[in-house]
Amino acid sequence: MLLQPDCIPCILKMSISLIRKLPLEEARIKELYSEILEIPALRGRHWNVTSPEIIERVMHKINLVAGNSDPFYVEKAEINERLLRMVPWLKELVDNADDPVYEAVKLAIIGNSIDFMTPQAASDLEDTLIQRLEISLSENKFASFKRQLAQSELLLYLGDNAGEIVFDKILIETVKEHYNPQIVFVVRNVPTLNDATLKEARAVKIDQTVTVIANGIDGPLPSTQFKRCSDEVRELVGRADLIISKGGGNFDCLHEELKELPNITFMLISKCQPYNTYFSKDLYQPILANFFKP
Repeated sequence: MLLQPDCIPCILKMSISLIRKLPLEEARIKELYSEILEIPALRGRHWNVTSPEIIERVMHKINLVAGNSDPFYVEKAEINERLLRMVPWLKELVDNADDPVYEAVKLAIIGNSIDFMTPQAASDLEDTLIQRLEISLSENKFASFKRQLAQSELLLYLGDNAGEIVFDKILIETVKEHYNPQIVFVVRNVPTLNDATLKEARAVKIDQTVTVIANGIDGPLPSTQFKRCSDEVRELVGRADLIISKGGGNFDCLHEELKELPNITFMLISKCQPYNTYFSKDLYQPILANFFKP
């Protein structure tokens, strides 16, 4: 999905929120924010670009000033640890469900809301999860997803955020209990925002469940663009029967590559008006969107 007018204030709000996390004096904060405001797309001068590509430019500037290629590593480690403590409870929800795969898919999608769930206390987080688990997925879309999953020999799973990957691991484990595809989990090559890299994936031990690789993209892009990925990832894309893509960042860029992609299912939360409109969903609703070849 290309940049929408709604995206500009969202990116700017995110930018100042990130900058405020850095130990910078006010004068340097203003200087850095002014540099970000000069990015043409954030001034309405370039619309043929995706939000993640703009955020990549923002992150280049922030990392340079921070003198750190992974300035939010501590926060990522903390949310991973917090969600890992919830695994027994999450696994119980899945194991006791009438359809464990359905429950695990819902959990994985709800996990995409981790950005706005993290400020809550642990008990509030559990309550929020329970409330959102009451929302149903489309029966037709889930049935279509399960049919494709049952036929798949190679599943390429594109991860998103730290913390969220704990939910991804539970879905992967559940899929392996009921189906037999080879699964490869793909994370960011370069740290960006709170996105998961090999470091975060190994911290929650996904690598002990499936093969985990970095996407090979050479910049802090909070997304996946297969044209920029490593030869290894592109070869896997060519062989994959099904791709699971987590999060809005992955959707934004991969939506522009849909014609060249194999069967793909997007799992995300509808966090903004452009998504609400595109998917015909209300705000903060779970999205399961299949784009399968006829």
